[in-house]
Amino acid sequence: MLHYMIIFLVAALFAFTLTPFIIKLAFLIKAVDIPNDERRIHNKPMPRLGGLAVYISFILCTLFFLKLDKQLIGIIIGGTIMLLMGIMDDIYQLKALPKLTIQIFAAVVLIIFGVTVKSVTIPFIVGDGSVGINYIGIPLTILWVVGITNAINFVDGLDGLACGISLISALTLFGVSIISTRYMSVFLTVILSGACIGFLPYNFNPAKVFIGDTGSQFLGFMLAAISIQGAIKSATAVAVAVPVLALGLPIYDTAFAIVRRKINNRPIMEADRGHLHHRLLDTGLSQKEVVLIMYGISAILGGTSIIAMVASVKKSFALLIAVCAVIIAIGMEMGLFDNRTSSKKQQV
Repeated sequence: MLHYMIIFLVAALFAFTLTPFIIKLAFLIKAVDIPNDERRIHNKPMPRLGGLAVYISFILCTLFFLKLDKQLIGIIIGGTIMLLMGIMDDIYQLKALPKLTIQIFAAVVLIIFGVTVKSVTIPFIVGDGSVGINYIGIPLTILWVVGITNAINFVDGLDGLACGISLISALTLFGVSIISTRYMSVFLTVILSGACIGFLPYNFNPAKVFIGDTGSQFLGFMLAAISIQGAIKSATAVAVAVPVLALGLPIYDTAFAIVRRKINNRPIMEADRGHLHHRLLDTGLSQKEVVLIMYGISAILGGTSIIAMVASVKKSFALLIAVCAVIIAIGMEMGLFDNRTSSKKQQV
């Protein structure tokens, strides 16, 4: 554990040291967020390129502390593709279709390099619940990567929210990887969480820099890839319940957004003010209070995923079903299915 702690601190130090330089770069290349619609919480132009510090820290530490193999190369290449797309989006505000195309391409890179879903869990029917799926794993991998990438991007609405939730999710996957003895994923989650916590002092409210699509796209992709490599691929892991709980808050918030927009006949990629953090803000809570509440929810779901990891397949799925039922009930009570559109159509 001392070795992991050293790696964690090195990654944190890199990100913390790099961020002031990234802030200057963001202003230089005009990667700046202008508050021009009702969804924006800030009231002054903010640099958006902060995720570049997380990426550089992650890559440097990964190359120094880990031996490259085929799967790791694929993860690095895919993450770099997502980073470059995020930089372009932070500068030029890309439309949804080209972003989706690049996300799919990055997922395909993972598949080419052997990071793919190879089995699914069928509880209550098949023995230990694990069934090989061969080529069906290809579309499932793409769906998972694209879904998680956008889920992290969707929650990036308040200072420190996406970075903090990614930190908690990475630490959760660290625990899952330890239990399942997937040591590449152990190292990757340590490095990723260290990079996140090194960046967070600049990103927490009041933020000096936003993580931007540069960061949210990269973090979402990395969490998706690591969860495949470390949790879904493990023979002892519950191949749906554990990662769904570990990455629970962004997944559920995204699911609510999709259902809400379909119910109200709105385009799925149209921005609105219906996300959980918007609803909590509308109750009168401050940004810090909302973010800390969402950190707490994410941590509870992460802890639940660890419990699911060590439980039997049937018990873990029963736990997942119970959690989903509670979340749906809370979502309905908070009006997360009600329509609240913004005046500007863009991905959130």
